[in-house]
Amino acid sequence: MAEERLQKILACAGIASRRKAEQLIIEGRVTVNGKVVDRLGSKADPERNHIKVDGKLIRLSKRHIYLVMNKPGGCVTTAHDPQGRTTVMDLLPGLQERVYPVGRLDYHSEGLLLFTNDGEFANRILSASSHVRKTYLIKANGFLTQEQEKEFREGIPLHGRRTAPAGLRLVRRAQNPWYEVRLVEGRQNQIRLMFKHFGLLVEKLKRVRIGFLEIGSLKPGEVRRLSPEEVERFRRLLKMDRV
Repeated sequence: MAEERLQKILACAGIASRRKAEQLIIEGRVTVNGKVVDRLGSKADPERNHIKVDGKLIRLSKRHIYLVMNKPGGCVTTAHDPQGRTTVMDLLPGLQERVYPVGRLDYHSEGLLLFTNDGEFANRILSASSHVRKTYLIKANGFLTQEQEKEFREGIPLHGRRTAPAGLRLVRRAQNPWYEVRLVEGRQNQIRLMFKHFGLLVEKLKRVRIGFLEIGSLKPGEVRRLSPEEVERFRRLLKMDRV
């Protein structure tokens, strides 16, 4: 394998995004063949060099795996939960390769969740710059006004930074209305916080689409592999080199 920039190797190994990988390098937490490498732009060959982060050897998977789950409510999107709750990893079938969830759905939220050991794929899915739209169905405890809907779509201040423009559509008018929300970013608890900004609570949240991928007939807790055609379509969407 040819030499690659260290930050790309770390991203492909699922260690961190490229930006965070650069920070790991600057902080002197990365070694190559036992020597600290803290200069951006440094290269290595993961098949010939021993690359470690915080003393732990990294390995690039030789076979990429791509899974999709319909996450049920009542489980956390993490590998281990200190409180002993069910995690999404508990719902996966036995795999020889280790995979990681791509992004998060909180404990009570449901819907589409991707898993992979392809770090570059995961990072691009999560990056707002890739413009991969995620679609959610939201049950709220009240209606947004027209003015609030306009502000929701244009962006609201959240933790000192305005949210990116979002899609919003009322899909079911009831005492507790349902909205369709479309985002290209995915900050932690973003949708719940956006509704809270307008004094409303989200009672149910379900992600029904990631890019072109729809939830379809996938049942809660059910997992399947992405087809080669779906993987290739995602790679085209993400402007990645073909497999």
